Amino acid sequence: MRNDAEGYTRNPAALPSLATARGPLPAKPAMRLALFEPDIPQNTGAMLRLAACLGVGVDVIEPCGFAWSDARMRRAGLDYLDLAELRRHASWEAFRAARAAAPGGRLVLLTTAGAEDLPGFAFAPGDTLLVGRESAGVPAMVRAAADATLRIPMRPGARSLNVALAAALALGEALRQTGAFPGKATT
Repeated sequence: MRNDAEGYTRNPAALPSLATARGPLPAKPAMRLALFEPDIPQNTGAMLRLAACLGVGVDVIEPCGFAWSDARMRRAGLDYLDLAELRRHASWEAFRAARAAAPGGRLVLLTTAGAEDLPGFAFAPGDTLLVGRESAGVPAMVRAAADATLRIPMRPGARSLNVALAAALALGEALRQTGAFPGKATT
Protein backbone atom coordinates (compact mmCIF):
# COMPACT_ATOMS: atom_id res chain seq x y z
CA MET A 1 0.00 0.00 0.00
CA ARG A 2 1.06 3.58 -0.48
CA ASN A 3 -0.04 6.95 0.82
CA ASP A 4 -1.04 9.38 -1.87
CA ALA A 5 -1.30 13.16 -1.91
CA GLU A 6 -4.84 13.11 -0.53
CA GLY A 7 -3.68 11.33 2.64
CA TYR A 8 -5.42 8.02 2.15
CA THR A 9 -4.09 4.62 1.31
CA ARG A 10 -4.60 2.80 -1.91
CA ASN A 11 -3.66 -0.75 -2.70
CA PRO A 12 -3.74 -1.15 -6.47
CA ALA A 13 -3.24 -4.91 -6.24
CA ALA A 14 -6.37 -5.47 -4.14
CA LEU A 15 -9.79 -4.15 -5.10
CA PRO A 16 -8.59 -2.09 -8.06
CA SER A 17 -12.09 -0.84 -8.87
CA LEU A 18 -12.61 0.31 -5.28
CA ALA A 19 -9.23 1.88 -4.75
CA THR A 20 -9.53 4.44 -7.52
CA ALA A 21 -11.87 7.40 -7.37
CA ARG A 22 -13.99 7.72 -10.50
CA GLY A 23 -13.40 10.93 -12.43
CA PRO A 24 -12.93 14.48 -11.13
CA LEU A 25 -14.34 15.58 -7.81
CA PRO A 26 -17.78 17.19 -7.98
CA ALA A 27 -17.89 20.98 -8.30
CA LYS A 28 -19.78 21.24 -5.00
CA PRO A 29 -19.39 19.05 -1.94
CA ALA A 30 -21.32 15.80 -2.19
CA MET A 31 -22.68 13.74 0.67
CA ARG A 32 -20.37 10.99 1.96
CA LEU A 33 -20.47 8.08 4.37
CA ALA A 34 -17.47 7.55 6.68
CA LEU A 35 -16.73 4.34 8.58
CA PHE A 36 -14.50 4.70 11.64
CA GLU A 37 -12.30 1.62 12.12
CA PRO A 38 -14.98 -0.90 11.11
CA ASP A 39 -14.84 -4.29 12.86
CA ILE A 40 -17.03 -6.53 10.71
CA PRO A 41 -16.35 -7.07 6.99
CA GLN A 42 -19.97 -8.00 6.25
CA ASN A 43 -21.22 -4.67 7.64
CA THR A 44 -18.52 -2.80 5.75
CA GLY A 45 -19.49 -4.59 2.53
CA ALA A 46 -23.17 -3.82 3.14
CA MET A 47 -22.42 -0.11 3.64
CA LEU A 48 -20.22 -0.04 0.53
CA ARG A 49 -23.08 -1.61 -1.42
CA LEU A 50 -25.56 0.90 0.05
CA ALA A 51 -23.34 3.83 -0.88
CA ALA A 52 -22.62 2.44 -4.37
CA CYS A 53 -26.33 2.03 -5.10
CA LEU A 54 -27.10 5.55 -3.86
CA GLY A 55 -24.13 7.26 -5.51
CA VAL A 56 -22.51 8.29 -2.23
CA GLY A 57 -18.76 8.21 -1.69
CA VAL A 58 -17.30 6.24 1.23
CA ASP A 59 -14.36 6.97 3.51
CA VAL A 60 -12.95 4.01 5.46
CA ILE A 61 -10.85 5.19 8.39
CA GLU A 62 -8.36 2.49 9.29
CA PRO A 63 -7.21 0.39 10.98
CA CYS A 64 -10.02 -2.05 10.31
CA GLY A 65 -10.74 -4.85 12.74
CA PHE A 66 -10.33 -7.38 9.91
CA ALA A 67 -7.91 -8.07 7.11
CA TRP A 68 -9.06 -6.04 4.11
CA SER A 69 -9.42 -8.38 1.15
CA ASP A 70 -11.20 -8.57 -2.16
CA ALA A 71 -12.93 -11.82 -1.14
CA ARG A 72 -14.33 -10.41 2.13
CA MET A 73 -15.64 -7.24 0.54
CA ARG A 74 -17.11 -8.99 -2.49
CA ARG A 75 -18.84 -11.59 -0.33
CA ALA A 76 -20.86 -8.84 1.39
CA GLY A 77 -21.12 -6.29 -1.41
CA LEU A 78 -21.55 -8.63 -4.37
CA ASP A 79 -21.03 -7.03 -7.77
CA TYR A 80 -22.14 -3.59 -6.59
CA LEU A 81 -18.67 -2.79 -5.32
CA ASP A 82 -17.52 -1.89 -8.83
CA LEU A 83 -19.81 1.15 -8.51
CA ALA A 84 -18.35 2.29 -5.17
CA GLU A 85 -16.21 5.40 -4.82
CA LEU A 86 -13.95 4.53 -1.89
CA ARG A 87 -11.21 6.37 -0.06
CA ARG A 88 -9.22 4.45 2.52
CA HIS A 89 -7.48 6.59 5.15
CA ALA A 90 -4.58 5.19 7.17
CA SER A 91 -5.81 6.85 10.39
CA TRP A 92 -8.21 9.35 11.92
CA GLU A 93 -5.53 12.02 11.49
CA ALA A 94 -5.20 11.21 7.76
CA PHE A 95 -8.98 11.45 7.37
CA ARG A 96 -9.02 14.85 9.12
CA ALA A 97 -6.16 16.09 6.93
CA ALA A 98 -7.99 14.99 3.77
CA ARG A 99 -11.14 16.82 4.92
CA ALA A 100 -9.14 19.96 5.71
CA ALA A 101 -7.52 19.90 2.26
CA ALA A 102 -10.91 19.79 0.53
CA PRO A 103 -13.32 21.51 2.89
CA GLY A 104 -16.91 20.55 2.50
CA GLY A 105 -19.86 20.09 4.77
CA ARG A 106 -20.31 19.05 8.34
CA LEU A 107 -19.19 15.85 10.01
CA VAL A 108 -22.36 14.23 11.39
CA LEU A 109 -21.81 11.36 13.84
CA LEU A 110 -24.45 8.67 14.34
CA THR A 111 -24.33 7.52 17.96
CA THR A 112 -26.64 6.13 20.61
CA ALA A 113 -25.52 9.10 22.75
CA GLY A 114 -26.39 11.71 20.11
CA ALA A 115 -27.49 15.19 21.11
CA GLU A 116 -30.22 15.38 18.44
CA ASP A 117 -32.79 12.96 17.07
CA LEU A 118 -32.44 11.95 13.42
CA PRO A 119 -36.01 12.94 12.42
CA GLY A 120 -35.52 16.55 13.54
CA PHE A 121 -32.10 17.14 11.99
CA ALA A 122 -31.68 19.26 8.84
CA PHE A 123 -29.06 17.75 6.52
CA ALA A 124 -27.03 19.69 3.94
CA PRO A 125 -25.72 18.33 0.60
CA GLY A 126 -22.05 18.27 1.64
CA ASP A 127 -22.48 16.48 4.97
CA THR A 128 -20.39 13.42 5.82
CA LEU A 129 -22.27 10.86 7.91
CA LEU A 130 -19.88 9.06 10.26
CA VAL A 131 -20.50 5.69 11.92
CA GLY A 132 -18.31 4.13 14.58
CA ARG A 133 -16.93 0.67 15.22
CA GLU A 134 -19.51 -2.01 15.85
CA SER A 135 -17.77 -3.02 19.08
CA ALA A 136 -17.01 0.37 20.62
CA GLY A 137 -18.38 3.33 18.64
CA VAL A 138 -15.88 6.19 18.46
CA PRO A 139 -13.41 7.60 21.00
CA ALA A 140 -13.99 10.96 22.69
CA MET A 141 -11.60 12.79 20.31
CA VAL A 142 -13.65 11.70 17.29
CA ARG A 143 -16.93 12.60 18.99
CA ALA A 144 -15.51 16.03 19.86
CA ALA A 145 -14.59 16.65 16.21
CA ALA A 146 -18.16 16.04 14.99
CA ASP A 147 -20.22 19.08 14.07
CA ALA A 148 -23.41 17.25 15.10
CA THR A 149 -24.24 14.00 16.90
CA LEU A 150 -27.44 12.17 15.96
CA ARG A 151 -29.32 9.32 17.55
CA ILE A 152 -32.02 7.20 15.99
CA PRO A 153 -34.98 7.03 18.39
CA MET A 154 -35.84 3.48 19.42
CA ARG A 155 -38.29 1.82 21.76
CA PRO A 156 -37.31 1.63 25.45
CA GLY A 157 -34.99 -1.24 26.26
CA ALA A 158 -33.46 -1.45 22.76
CA ARG A 159 -29.70 -0.90 22.93
CA SER A 160 -28.73 -0.09 19.35
CA LEU A 161 -29.24 -0.88 15.68
CA ASN A 162 -26.75 -2.70 13.50
CA VAL A 163 -24.34 -0.05 12.18
CA ALA A 164 -25.21 -0.79 8.54
CA LEU A 165 -28.94 -0.41 9.27
CA ALA A 166 -28.32 2.85 11.13
CA ALA A 167 -26.27 4.13 8.18
CA ALA A 168 -29.06 3.18 5.76
CA LEU A 169 -31.74 4.97 7.81
CA ALA A 170 -29.69 8.14 8.21
CA LEU A 171 -28.36 8.21 4.65
CA GLY A 172 -31.85 7.68 3.25
CA GLU A 173 -33.19 10.57 5.31
CA ALA A 174 -30.25 12.81 4.37
CA LEU A 175 -30.68 12.09 0.65
CA ARG A 176 -34.45 12.60 0.90
CA GLN A 177 -34.03 15.97 2.60
CA THR A 178 -31.42 17.21 0.13
CA GLY A 179 -33.10 15.85 -2.99
CA ALA A 180 -29.98 13.84 -3.78
CA PHE A 181 -31.36 10.35 -4.49
CA PRO A 182 -29.68 9.23 -7.73
CA GLY A 183 -32.78 8.44 -9.78
CA LYS A 184 -36.52 8.57 -9.88
CA ALA A 185 -38.57 5.56 -8.93
CA THR A 186 -40.42 3.87 -11.76
CA THR A 187 -43.87 2.39 -11.41
